[in-house]
Amino acid sequence: MTEETASKVAGFLGLCTRAGQLISGQEACVGAIRGGQASLAFLDEGASENTRKRLKDACRSHNVPLYGMPPGRIGRAVGKDGRMAVCIASGSMAQRLVELLQAEISMNQESPVLHPTEK
Repeated sequence: MTEETASKVAGFLGLCTRAGQLISGQEACVGAIRGGQASLAFLDEGASENTRKRLKDACRSHNVPLYGMPPGRIGRAVGKDGRMAVCIASGSMAQRLVELLQAEISMNQESPVLHPTEK
């Protein structure tokens, strides 16, 4: 993810937080993904292997896109330092964020850092 996209996503995560559309924390995110309440998820690239594996497995099995963010970026964006995982509840804000991320990927001909099809 480019720095420009990471900045846009971070700003959007802040909006989602204020709108009550953001679920934060590993356990809450895994529960929301398994419950079908999450449209996409973000993981801090500095997260532990256990956190990475749990979120990747949940996203893969429930077909929820998972994107990596630069270390520390998620916590600053949502106002909770040290936060490693967040997901966005299904709805129009999540759809707009998916569109933003798809456009970035298409432009760079890259895949996201973490994605449910990753093995």
